[in-house]
Amino acid sequence: MNEITQIRRLSLWIFFIPLTAINLCLFISQNPEFLENTFLAVDQIGRSGFSIPYLDGSLSISRASRTFPQYLIFKPAMITTAIILYYYWLNNNNLVNHFKSTNTNYKFKIFGILSAVFLAIHSIFLGIKFDIQIYKLLRRVVLLLFIIFEIIAQGMLVYHFFKLKKELSKLINKKILIFKAILVSVLAAVAILSLPILLNKGNTNFKHALEWNYFVGVILFYLFTRFLWKRTT
Repeated sequence: MNEITQIRRLSLWIFFIPLTAINLCLFISQNPEFLENTFLAVDQIGRSGFSIPYLDGSLSISRASRTFPQYLIFKPAMITTAIILYYYWLNNNNLVNHFKSTNTNYKFKIFGILSAVFLAIHSIFLGIKFDIQIYKLLRRVVLLLFIIFEIIAQGMLVYHFFKLKKELSKLINKKILIFKAILVSVLAAVAILSLPILLNKGNTNFKHALEWNYFVGVILFYLFTRFLWKRTT
């Protein structure tokens, strides 16, 4: 089926583009000397010493990505990812419609596309300074909405696939479907349990480490998608 072929291709791009972007931004932030004395000299705010933020939370994704020249990588990568996400959720909606013999815009499609929209908005405004106190709050709200809608969309899609398990039995790897369900459950649980810490001041390193690992967890869902579907002809 064409939708399955498209989903398998799109899922890899959704995983590798943002993963490559944030780690390339991190590399530039920690190795600014490579671009010294060039027109791509790294902004002082975007520089940091060597660390592994996935473990020590020494800096946030925002700090590693929002200054010049890192934003030249981060912004196009995330906007591109948002566009690919739109087609990913559209194809999944068409696929579920095919197996259910319906013509419906399922909620997972709506939440998935909204998450893509908020990712694009967050990426566009990242690093842009406004002399407005509420701007910083709105930026965090947009990022939070991206995460919430993304997890809801992923959970709903997995739920629909479990309901269609018989119809999809020859097309999917059932073990990977279980892994996807576990991943979404863990992401949701971590989000809920971490909320009190995230709402309070302090614990900066924990918040940063959580941010890096959580982002990888969210896009890991799409790598699993690549292995969920068996190759079709």
